Amino acid sequence: MCGPRGHAGRAARAPCERKWFCRRMVFVAPSEAGTGRPTVAFCSPGGAVQEQETAAMPVLLLKIINGLSDMPLPSYVEKEELNNLREGVDYTNRYFQGIVILSYPLTKLADGTNLFKVVLQDTGNLYSQINSINVLIYGKMAEDCSKILHHGDTFVVAGFKLAKSPTAVEHGRHDCQLEVSEEAGSAVYIYANQKRMVASETLSMPVAPKYVYTSLNQLKDGTIVNLYGVVKFFKPPYVSKGTDYCSVVTLVDPSNAKLTCTLFSGNVDCLPKIYKVGDIVRFHRIKIREYNGQMQGITGGGFASLTFDGTIGAPIVPRTSSKVYTFMEEELKTIKELRVWAASNLSISGPPAKLSGVQPMLFFDLTCQLVGKAKVDGSSFLLKVWDGTKCPYPTWKVPVEERDLEGEKVLLRQLRNLTADILVYDNHMQLAKSLKIGSFLRIYSIHAKQGSADNEDGSHIEFHLHGGTCYGRGIGVLPESNPEVKELKEFLGSLGLSYSQDMESMSSLEAECTSNNVTDLESHLQRCQQLPVTVLTDHQDLKNTHLKTILSSTAPQQYRVRAKLRTYKPQKLYQSVKLHCSKCNSLQEVPIGDEFDFCLQGSAVAAPNTVFHNTSWYDSVVWTTQDQKRRKIVIHFVRHDELLQQPKDTLVMIEGGTLKEMWKLAKRFKCVIPVRSAEHGLQLLDLSVPFLLQGNVKYYGCKQCSTPKPIKSLSSLAAVQQPSWEPSEIAKVLGIELLQYVFIMRFTLVDATGPLNVYLFDYEKFFQIPASEILTSNSLQQKMQMTMNTLCPPGRKLDDLPWLECFIRSYIVKDEMNHQVYYQIFDTTVAEDVV
Repeated sequence: MCGPRGHAGRAARAPCERKWFCRRMVFVAPSEAGTGRPTVAFCSPGGAVQEQETAAMPVLLLKIINGLSDMPLPSYVEKEELNNLREGVDYTNRYFQGIVILSYPLTKLADGTNLFKVVLQDTGNLYSQINSINVLIYGKMAEDCSKILHHGDTFVVAGFKLAKSPTAVEHGRHDCQLEVSEEAGSAVYIYANQKRMVASETLSMPVAPKYVYTSLNQLKDGTIVNLYGVVKFFKPPYVSKGTDYCSVVTLVDPSNAKLTCTLFSGNVDCLPKIYKVGDIVRFHRIKIREYNGQMQGITGGGFASLTFDGTIGAPIVPRTSSKVYTFMEEELKTIKELRVWAASNLSISGPPAKLSGVQPMLFFDLTCQLVGKAKVDGSSFLLKVWDGTKCPYPTWKVPVEERDLEGEKVLLRQLRNLTADILVYDNHMQLAKSLKIGSFLRIYSIHAKQGSADNEDGSHIEFHLHGGTCYGRGIGVLPESNPEVKELKEFLGSLGLSYSQDMESMSSLEAECTSNNVTDLESHLQRCQQLPVTVLTDHQDLKNTHLKTILSSTAPQQYRVRAKLRTYKPQKLYQSVKLHCSKCNSLQEVPIGDEFDFCLQGSAVAAPNTVFHNTSWYDSVVWTTQDQKRRKIVIHFVRHDELLQQPKDTLVMIEGGTLKEMWKLAKRFKCVIPVRSAEHGLQLLDLSVPFLLQGNVKYYGCKQCSTPKPIKSLSSLAAVQQPSWEPSEIAKVLGIELLQYVFIMRFTLVDATGPLNVYLFDYEKFFQIPASEILTSNSLQQKMQMTMNTLCPPGRKLDDLPWLECFIRSYIVKDEMNHQVYYQIFDTTVAEDVV
């Protein structure tokens, strides 16, 4: 820490007769016959100087009076800037000023000399890559500084020596370090405000520093940076091979780069508080190293972190164990932008599983409450948890002596059939032992292992948290402010048996009375798990009909059924979206984007006709591209009442644009229509491509049923009092039969009487998701997949599938040879708590 020169290598500076004056106090340099210690001279009211030796006071803590913080040194004592510091220069009559951003504990060298190390940030070079420097303070000054110096103080040192820093590259600081001591004739001034002087409170930085953040694709080996990232993978804190806790996190950001960070700390609370994939982290002063061609992040001196919930719309509240941190207003924008980016670019899994949804031989994450714990043997530790639901399979109860089981005995008896026993092993044991009863946990990658019971109950499930950290295995403690904890507490509270400290005073008689509620609670939970996951929106008078009866009945008819979804097609859900014409009842695939782009390139070859520019109802602007082709792009802005509307209300038509240019316009304007110049005016392109773009949706017309009209037909819509530019209205005036986006799926339903294949033909009612937006939204696709996983959970036995209640109608499709009966779901929607 002290550098290669060491304390013994410092030569005492020749005494100087110059005096340094400060407000209300005067430093007098030592005389030749002096002790080598500076003296403090207090200014008397009359101005006379009264000297007093300050053997016990070599460092001054000064007040900031009337907001004045500049050091009042004489003109011959000059300020030195960080970027001008050079080894070998005499800094006897110079001073350096900075903000304390880091300090280390007071230590002693081998010869007994005190050493105190601080890191100063140069406030004049906040945006520089290197804006901090190490300061080594020796002797009595070190002891005094360690007592009164605080994070955020303004630190001024005059008369110092400069030496090469052995850790400069490692920490990303100036390559030299300041050496300060009484022998070197140094003077230290520490500025604190009035409140700090009176109450001895920590002084916040006078001006919060502005930090420079580096994107992940700009990281360089050997640097120390600040960065933001979205969590793609993480391992909860675990005990490393040493004594420190370790956490691993892989970050991504919009630069499409990734960074894996290995973080160590002796205090588990100092590691980032990451709860799930998609969380957003801010790391300050993290070291970057290159290993096997990949950049890696590691902790070092001064490392600090903030973590934010990555869910769009969630409160932006940082998670940190530090009492002092800066978070600027402009950083809110960064968090919001990363949330939006992550929602579209990161595959974020759904919520953790419930005990009621556990399947044998699978791994799952569980959010739960700890109600009991016990040491089993030297290699495993027991956690008893619950989440308010009941596992559908018999579960293994780990045999432990009641006296060894820590937890409220009354509650444990009440929940004996609702708790899950989880055995944790190896590196997870130390953390498990420290957990408090009643705390809320998220346990990652629990193994639901198939076991064989010793009695006649048959097979059962055992829950194990294996050793190691593969697949993010570990335990996280969730604060009560966590949204999932709040939701879980409300649910547990509704059952009337959540953990409470009040239980400790409950008598045995009360326990016997309340234990009768357990059976009722289990029955309630079983009933809840049997509720259908769909909702009927009409025809409540219809009675349930068995599927076999439907198959043997004549068509057409309507039925109400209660069945289970055994399979569905297509498995790739995006393939279920089709285009439907309500006039001719035809279905077609949604064209891929390449076809649209190819057609646009073909229309861009023909030069726009200037005759059709600037008419009575639209204004035209011509742009020339800056590439080699020098394409002409014409944008026609439709007017209303002789005026252009706001962009969000304006319809534009574009000639000669590419697909990329079309989408840019669609993000800014209400509607975009691709057009081309024809003999008699502007016309639509071929109907094999969309005739209209609005937001992220492309609108198509039926080739068979449409009779396209000239673009000038739109002038009638522009003339109405408040044109809404709805796609259906635009299609109507242009002679287009609008194709509708629909979900087309085949469900195989089963009940006790047999199977039945039924079709889902839905625009947006069943899934409560617009079919027109599903192809352009990753989040909606994930939502639809989660819904189907709930309706038809993968890997489940038929008996464990949820019930669907739905209406089915039979209908006949005729062709030249025969009549075929089909079945379709109608007036049914997925329950809101499933979506």
